[in-house]
Amino acid sequence: MTIEISRPEVEALILQRMKTGAFSSPEEVILHALRSSIPETRTGADLIAALQACPDPDFAIEPCRDPMPVRDVSL
Repeated sequence: MTIEISRPEVEALILQRMKTGAFSSPEEVILHALRSSIPETRTGADLIAALQACPDPDFAIEPCRDPMPVRDVSL
């Protein structure tokens, strides 16, 4: 596969990253960029952590512990 870089600013960014010594080839720069751009899968725990970090003091994440109505069941 051949990849052509046609925008000078993209080439400049790749060369800049290689000059830092962190990458030895353009392929490594591109591979790192692709791996770091993988969409994250959020979990329920991530959502709860984000809600608990909410700066609004009136926001409550804890569920109410009121008893729920129970129906009589005959088996």
